[in-house]
Amino acid sequence: MEDRPEAHATEDAAALSPAAASPVTPIEAGELPPEELERLSGDIIAALKTVFDPEIPADIYELGLIYRIDVDEDRNVAIDMTLTAPGCPVAGEMPGWVQNAVSAIPGVGQVDVKMVFDPPWTTDRMSDEARVALNWY
Repeated sequence: MEDRPEAHATEDAAALSPAAASPVTPIEAGELPPEELERLSGDIIAALKTVFDPEIPADIYELGLIYRIDVDEDRNVAIDMTLTAPGCPVAGEMPGWVQNAVSAIPGVGQVDVKMVFDPPWTTDRMSDEARVALNWY
């Protein structure tokens, strides 16, 4: 199975570009205690798994649409995400769905969701779970 993005703390939430951060791995540096970062990481990923692409019956996390997740010392969350295609009919709505899902997590500060298209999404970013669910293996 491919590496999946995980939330990680950085000095600056915008420090990594999507290309440089994919796949994202946890960084234990920063002001958050490791156990708090681990809890937030799990909660953020669980929240992202509640958001589904309406045209593909799989969640956006397993589809590989999340390119970067950063959590700063104030528990503000920055997320870079993409779409399966730039002309996706929910392009204007999906970042709000992601923001609402992650904002509902207790202890999370502000949530900033940025839509990016570099690198372009491909089916190679899908997890094995998504491939099985969609019979794309």
